[in-house]
Amino acid sequence: MIKRIRNLEHLEAALARSPVTALLGARQIGKTTLAMQYLRNNPGKYLDLETHADQLRLSNPEMYLSSLDGLVVIDEVQLNPGLFAVIRPIVDRKPGAVKFLLLGSASPDIIRGVSESLAGRVSFVDLSGLSIEATGPDNISVLWSRGGFPPAYCASADSSSLAWRMDFIRTFLERDLPQMGYPLPASTMRRFLMMLASGHGQVLNLSSIGRSMGISHVTVSRYLDVLEGAYIIRRLQPWHANIRKRQVKSAKLYLRDSGILHALLGIRNYDDLVGNQIAGHSWEGFVVEEVIKAFNTDRLFYWRTHQNAELDILLFLNGKRYGIKIKLSENSRPGRSARIAIEDLELEHLWCIYPGENVIPIDEDITLWPLRNLYSHPLLTGFS
Repeated sequence: MIKRIRNLEHLEAALARSPVTALLGARQIGKTTLAMQYLRNNPGKYLDLETHADQLRLSNPEMYLSSLDGLVVIDEVQLNPGLFAVIRPIVDRKPGAVKFLLLGSASPDIIRGVSESLAGRVSFVDLSGLSIEATGPDNISVLWSRGGFPPAYCASADSSSLAWRMDFIRTFLERDLPQMGYPLPASTMRRFLMMLASGHGQVLNLSSIGRSMGISHVTVSRYLDVLEGAYIIRRLQPWHANIRKRQVKSAKLYLRDSGILHALLGIRNYDDLVGNQIAGHSWEGFVVEEVIKAFNTDRLFYWRTHQNAELDILLFLNGKRYGIKIKLSENSRPGRSARIAIEDLELEHLWCIYPGENVIPIDEDITLWPLRNLYSHPLLTGFS
């Protein structure tokens, strides 16, 4: 079993500060496994709403849950969103005596129910795929190629990993979306996902996508909201600096899991990937997700001007601005665009993350930094 130490620390911190913690993420991303890792050292009651026995136990949820103390873990909570209203008075009546850990796949009912019924009582923990810290830096190529879903990463062969990811996509389109309250045609959403995959790492153009799909830009936006809420895509928002330059104001789009991206594009393995024209954009999205996992924040932006000056990631820490450029080539060096970003955005420092092995100072404010060393980055002190 792969130990997800940093995710476990985030979960422990959330449980310590709130009577209710919601651990959310895509289906089969590892929520139950993480909860079980926590339960090994912190005994509690585990309920799985997919089992008939636990459904019976919760046929009268107020009576049953009121009788429990300590930690109560409820898995697949999206199957019974009515529980949120039951949990609120219990934690109010028994402060400190009972805590709830709710596990669920992304769903409008979960987000709305938890936010409305448990306001002021709940902490959220979003669980993404496996990180390079969990898998080890020597396995970056496998993680990048297969993605961070544990069954895909741990598969016995590339072919088995790809088959699992293709099944995941089909199940998501045919079962998960309807269960989430979006009975959208699977064929339409598959075509939409394929189009997004081909535009991975690029600036969103809702009107262009709408014309290609034969739908309005409003419908495109609605589909994107659904996929973002399901942890399938990420929209990286632009930063607008107060400078006299025209700046791009549309979000950039990424599929959050590189393995799902590659499955949609028919990329079978690492050898196929490095020779594909999408490799640069795929690597960019992969690094963006790793930075988010490492710093435990989604408050990231990108920056681009119409004169083609660009910064892949703008990061705010302790009131200061830091920049990240992402390069796939080990021989690349930050160019004029990096210097413009440093000056226009008043960056404290710029790091260029690349797939090499050595930390290389380029200038007093620019450093080449290998992705394999991301979790030993000096900025991570105090932000883990």
